[in-house]
Amino acid sequence: MRSIVDELPEYDYLYLGDNARAPYGPRSFETVYHYTLECVRYFFGQGCRLVVLACNTASAKALRTIQQNDLPKIDSSLRVLGVIRPTTEMIGGVSKSKHVGVLGTKGTVTSGSYPIEIEKFYPGVKVVQHACPMWVPLVENDEYNGGGVDYFVKKDLDRLLSQDSEIDTILLACTHYPLLIDHIKKFTPASVRILSQGEIVAKSLADYLKRHPAIEQSCSKGGERLFYTTDSTEDFDQHATLFYGEPVNSKHLDLSR
Repeated sequence: MRSIVDELPEYDYLYLGDNARAPYGPRSFETVYHYTLECVRYFFGQGCRLVVLACNTASAKALRTIQQNDLPKIDSSLRVLGVIRPTTEMIGGVSKSKHVGVLGTKGTVTSGSYPIEIEKFYPGVKVVQHACPMWVPLVENDEYNGGGVDYFVKKDLDRLLSQDSEIDTILLACTHYPLLIDHIKKFTPASVRILSQGEIVAKSLADYLKRHPAIEQSCSKGGERLFYTTDSTEDFDQHATLFYGEPVNSKHLDLSR
């Protein structure tokens, strides 16, 4: 959201954090699909013409089904985009050794989405993945600068890098991980490039809107930003302010209504 707003400040934005049911990472494909579709339907009900799934797990487990099965039934002029394809379209051009490491949630890693998609664009690139189940809880519980962070970050990085000594690019395939960037850099060789997805997705979205003028023209441009959460607004605002870089004042949303 921060990166997209910086890239495309003129549009109106509606943000929904499904914190009551997060994290999505360990949940089944069916559950993630069900939760994601509920959120997408809410956006459409508010008049949104374009929805971006900022979550890697939702992009991996729900996006294709929603695009292929649900959108034609709801409204074929609406669009839902994810964060995996924009990243896989460019990552092979970043890696010089053509050896890429991916750090993500269990759900993202087990889906195999990154190896599959990177293979489509860059058949010669070797992809090694590793799931980091403790990283999101550390961030969610305000322990991203705590004493235990280094232990888990080093352990997971060591396990990733031990699989392939030629890795020169590591993708942080989860929106929470950039908050751990200082710890990640501490245990990553200086020769290895670390990629966060915010700027990549933002530039890809800007390009998408240029290539799809009908969608672009259907998006309102009042510079409004509205934030909603399915859980405690107090907790959400505290965490969201860290990510967003300025005060966030959210409203509570009950998706069951």
